[in-house]
Amino acid sequence: MIELEGVPELIDPVMVAAFEGWNDAGDAASTAVAHLDREWKGEVFAALDAEDYYDFQVNRPTVWLDGGVRKITWPTTRLSVVRVGGEKPRDLVLVRGIEPSMRWRSFCNEILAFAHELGVEMVVILGALLGDTPHTRPVPVSGVTSDPDLARTMDLEETRYEGPTGIVGILQEACTHAGVPAVSLWAAVPHYVSQPPNPKATLALLNRLEDLIGLRIPLGELPEDARAWQLGVDQLAAEDSEVAEYVQTLEEARDTAELPEASGEAIAREFERYLRRRDVGPGQGPGGHATESDASYLRDTSSDRTRPPKPLRPETGGETGPGRQSPAGKDNEDGDGGDGGDDGDDGPQDSSEDSPED
Repeated sequence: MIELEGVPELIDPVMVAAFEGWNDAGDAASTAVAHLDREWKGEVFAALDAEDYYDFQVNRPTVWLDGGVRKITWPTTRLSVVRVGGEKPRDLVLVRGIEPSMRWRSFCNEILAFAHELGVEMVVILGALLGDTPHTRPVPVSGVTSDPDLARTMDLEETRYEGPTGIVGILQEACTHAGVPAVSLWAAVPHYVSQPPNPKATLALLNRLEDLIGLRIPLGELPEDARAWQLGVDQLAAEDSEVAEYVQTLEEARDTAELPEASGEAIAREFERYLRRRDVGPGQGPGGHATESDASYLRDTSSDRTRPPKPLRPETGGETGPGRQSPAGKDNEDGDGGDGGDDGDDGPQDSSEDSPED
């Protein structure tokens, strides 16, 4: 039985979830939910029993000192609630944790029980996959759903993915069968620079989430972090001619594919985002928001932030993650982060697929 003592009645709540592991290339999705929790000062009201869902030899607990007293933090999934003020206040239920090691159906049922008790109107699940996308271009973010009506009304793709799936796909299907509207947002992360963090992908997910639920999201230092990340990868790629040549190939392929796209829908979305942020104080852009079409987003020569890890050479694989590809485009089905590949990623193995799996 779920007890929600101390949780007030929520206003038009939306549940936003992300899980570390195979569905979280570059930690982009889990970092996005952590950002929401931090910026809006979320209050944790529930945590799933770690004994039920996690293998502690895979996801080990940590020991820490609190005033000389040793304490243990167990890996689990926690739920917090935030209230977004403004003319039309709205509540978000944030779900952040680790992809479970076992009993996925029970795990999803427990999440759905919370959604039911809280009156959640829609579930948005964030994910990130590795693909053949250049770091110098805007991060592709796809919105997919299993609900044909939702796909039509919210301008989303109806998923056609078939293959191995992760907890994001399982939770979305559980929501669909339970009659809860559910959407998955997938960011594509360059496979040749997959090491976390990836603030550019996190920023792209938050921008797409903002468009989807119509809320202005405070971005804090994320735009600056994204510029610093890109500058660091630019510099590292310039030091390796093979990587630079490979990035140029990806850029040409991306630009050719997107040549017809300066669609009215994309322009309208950008304008709506600007309108949400136009009440910001002087000296800032719209809400400190670095749009994906902003030229300054690509380079920031004044940044002195630490460089990210060196990108992998295209011809060397290294340990693979969700959707990892070789330069030739061949899929690799290895899991990410060593937490087992059998349960799979619920994104496609290639960001060039028709749509990511939910």
